[in-house]
Amino acid sequence: MTAIDFSAFIDKLATVSGEAILPFFRTSLTIDDKSTGGAFDPVTAADRAAELAMRALIRDMFPGHGIVGEEFGADRPDAEYVWVLDPIDGTKSFISGMPAWGTLIALTRKGRPVFGMMHQPYYGERFSGDGEAAQYRGPRAERTLMVRPCESLDRAVLFTTSPRLMNAADRAAFGRVEETVRLSRYGGDCYAYCMLAAGHIDLVVETELKPYDVAALIPIVAGAGGIMTTWEGEPAETGGRIVAAGDRRVHAAALKILQAG
Repeated sequence: MTAIDFSAFIDKLATVSGEAILPFFRTSLTIDDKSTGGAFDPVTAADRAAELAMRALIRDMFPGHGIVGEEFGADRPDAEYVWVLDPIDGTKSFISGMPAWGTLIALTRKGRPVFGMMHQPYYGERFSGDGEAAQYRGPRAERTLMVRPCESLDRAVLFTTSPRLMNAADRAAFGRVEETVRLSRYGGDCYAYCMLAAGHIDLVVETELKPYDVAALIPIVAGAGGIMTTWEGEPAETGGRIVAAGDRRVHAAALKILQAG
């Protein structure tokens, strides 16, 4: 495929997923709990409809590609090219009527994310990246995404979805980082990483993430000049405990605290 064809296909995936989701947003919808006795893990008809719509398009266009999605599992996950889909990252925000959610679409090659998009259809925003560059397109502007410099951790703005999602030891380690930064805020899910890529915040620290939570975000953050790893400083593709930073000095300082135990 040419680059133009690929770009058009990604946009189509984002469009059809948004069309499936928006009729459900801020309505009275049935909410199922996917957890098996653990923390509340909601899923809705919007999640399922969006993933099914994207899967159908991918199978039609790329029958040899694999697909891994949050709601319907893995299909040919060992293929050279695999699409990794999270139809609604931030379902808890979605069911609460809050707009801090988005659709995550990633393409991996041999396990490495090579393209990612976060689509927020309610705002009409698309954040995308290929690891080398990243772009924003919205209803009022289009621009290149670029992280901002931040010389030290004590000047950083930190986001996490919620410390309550962390186990006790990880929450204590996060708390030590939180005590150091200039400002700490909760919420955001995938949106926080995009705000980091856009240069509005400096640090995101999370735990218990799945590959479909991070695959699309890695090329966006890296393309904007940021860094995204595990707490151990390893590649983030498999999820787990994640640190994303716009400035490598902040990333290194956060890792030092998180690894101190």
